[in-house]
Amino acid sequence: MIELYNKVCFEVSKLVTHRYSTSFSLGILALNKKYRDPIYSIYGLVRVADEIVDTFHDVEKKELLDKLKFDTYKAVESKLSSNPILHSFQLTVNKYQIPQELIEAFFKSMEMDIYQGNYTREDYDKYVYGSAEVVGLMCLKIFVDGDEEKYQELFSQARALGSAFQKVNFLRDLGSDVNERNRIYLPEVFDTKEITEEQKQKLVRETEEEFKLALDGIKKLPAPVKTGVYSAYLYYIALLRKIKKTSIQVLLNKRVRVNNFHKLLLLLKAYVQTRILKVI
Repeated sequence: MIELYNKVCFEVSKLVTHRYSTSFSLGILALNKKYRDPIYSIYGLVRVADEIVDTFHDVEKKELLDKLKFDTYKAVESKLSSNPILHSFQLTVNKYQIPQELIEAFFKSMEMDIYQGNYTREDYDKYVYGSAEVVGLMCLKIFVDGDEEKYQELFSQARALGSAFQKVNFLRDLGSDVNERNRIYLPEVFDTKEITEEQKQKLVRETEEEFKLALDGIKKLPAPVKTGVYSAYLYYIALLRKIKKTSIQVLLNKRVRVNNFHKLLLLLKAYVQTRILKVI
């Protein structure tokens, strides 16, 4: 009956993904079916860790995060867990040989969220690497399905895409991060008075350059996953364009969004460009 348990655990990770991110869920649906459950399992763990550091305010966050980290490594080692999120994650890690160093970097960044509210450039880059770039690399491990040469070829582009996604999230959530969590995800900005339009546009330009690099990698992805990744790329590009036009004062008080109809149009565009016209 382990097959049934495996299936149920992946379904739990899928439910977590759907409840927390409609845009990410749409992108996953555009992947070939064999890749969906593994990606759900990655997002499931990431989401649980995020919840610990972002919303579990009445408990000892470090203790909970350490337990999640310990239980994650134990699940990977024993190839089994009674925690559905961790069980589905370990299935993916062991099947696709996801390096432990990526998992370790992720948890280090989550720990930074507990103690740090602003970042030097060096710490900022470390945080982005562990919180986002390694997630892109985990997904890449799944997408190349054991092709180590392809993984190395797309390594830099996958990091760039993960970083760009995260920086768009930072800009989108600027208000809630500052007002609710006392965090400033702008490098070398240590006080709310230093949050300016110039600082915002500087990060926008940095993110645009990463998206350019990432697109080169998307074009080289295997066909079964290209539409899904490209649809996510288009969504985040659309979001970044809205953020670029939105004043810093508005961003500090309102979350910029792309509506669901627009998301569906972007998914259709991705399908046409990757499957029919094959220009991507």
